[in-house]
Amino acid sequence: MKLTLGAIRRALGAELVGDADQVVTGVHFDSRQIKPGDLFVALHGEHDGHDYLDDAAQAGAVAVLVEPRHQLNSAQNALVVSDTLQALQDLGRYWLDQVGPKVVAITGSNGKTTTKDMTAAVLASQYRTFKTPNNFNNEIGVPMTLLAMPADCQMLVVELGMDRPGQLTVLSKLVQPDVAVITMIGEAHIEFFKTRAKIAQAKLEITAGLKPGGVLLVPDDEPLLDPEKIQVPTQTFGKGAADLSSQQRETYFKYQGYTFAIPLLGRYNVMNALAAISVGQRLGVAMTQMVPALAHFDLTQNRTQWLTTPDGVVVLSDVYNANPTADREVLAVLGQQEAPRKFAVLGDMLELGDQALALHADLASAVLQADLDGVYLVGPLMAAALAPVLTERLGVGAVHAYPSNNQDQLVTDLKAVLRPEDLVLLKASHGIHLERVVTALLAVD
Repeated sequence: MKLTLGAIRRALGAELVGDADQVVTGVHFDSRQIKPGDLFVALHGEHDGHDYLDDAAQAGAVAVLVEPRHQLNSAQNALVVSDTLQALQDLGRYWLDQVGPKVVAITGSNGKTTTKDMTAAVLASQYRTFKTPNNFNNEIGVPMTLLAMPADCQMLVVELGMDRPGQLTVLSKLVQPDVAVITMIGEAHIEFFKTRAKIAQAKLEITAGLKPGGVLLVPDDEPLLDPEKIQVPTQTFGKGAADLSSQQRETYFKYQGYTFAIPLLGRYNVMNALAAISVGQRLGVAMTQMVPALAHFDLTQNRTQWLTTPDGVVVLSDVYNANPTADREVLAVLGQQEAPRKFAVLGDMLELGDQALALHADLASAVLQADLDGVYLVGPLMAAALAPVLTERLGVGAVHAYPSNNQDQLVTDLKAVLRPEDLVLLKASHGIHLERVVTALLAVD
């Protein structure tokens, strides 16, 4: 990104205090991440960004984006707007218009990040491609993704998250996709939506900003996403894959005469790959380029990530998010693995509302089918729903329960029991913060 303050002023209709010719080369809303040349955006959140204007200046910010009635350093260049979050989104939209890539927008209850990574790899085999970093998929993260996009980008793959009605409408209109993808409809955020049908309705908001001539891609096995009932051009993905097999940490399948290998396990990841292939076909990527692209793509951290501790314990880390569908799928993958001993650390699945306890209890059969040597339950919901039935079936010594704030004891207990070549799965909603446990297991003592 390279814009003058004058250009930004015109794009936002902002008041400019300072040098219109000053060039901005980046944007941040966290003063700790500011680099020389950046514009600092003062957002309201847990902390008010306006309290960190001096910190941003000291870190090298060449200007600040602020709301009225805030004290400015007399030496600071400033753009003054009525709403800094709206201005951030407007600036992201302006930069998107300047660059002009094709846009692929991806949402879904599960698999959207993996599908984003796969789709970006497919498109990058032929085009200059940029994708959402990490989990920048909300009202702040999406415009930050747009502003981080290189000026020569031809294909933008953007992940759109959702936890309430109307959110995807705003984000879709912001990015205006040429291709929109819904990976699946699960139970994530059912606390707020009450039914899967209402979740599906909210996911369909991704079409709100679909460009003329654009298309929506949906899984063929989801009756809540019937193409005949959707008001925009819709295609399905998922049919036609054959000869699925797994070997070590790869899944193989045949599709339209080509053999694909993806570095992930589980049928659900084949569906994610088929979504990425469908996008590639839509945007003119040859199958011969997609095969190697999907065999060697970069996966966002903590999404079914295979790791090995210094002691030789194999860790399957899937700790960024959790919902009943995702938990069952990854437990099925765990059950297919060969290891001297297998363990699972399962943390609470959040935002399930009144159905939370029942949905946790429904995981019991998937846990038992995984044929585990020990289960570690983290959080009150997992403990209440699963500890009694698992203890009855597996024995007292095989089931352990912890409050969500006692990770130190969990780490101590895991290190005491795990041996080289053992396999341990860690899966939970991000709010349980099992990534800290993963970090502790990987640390050199």
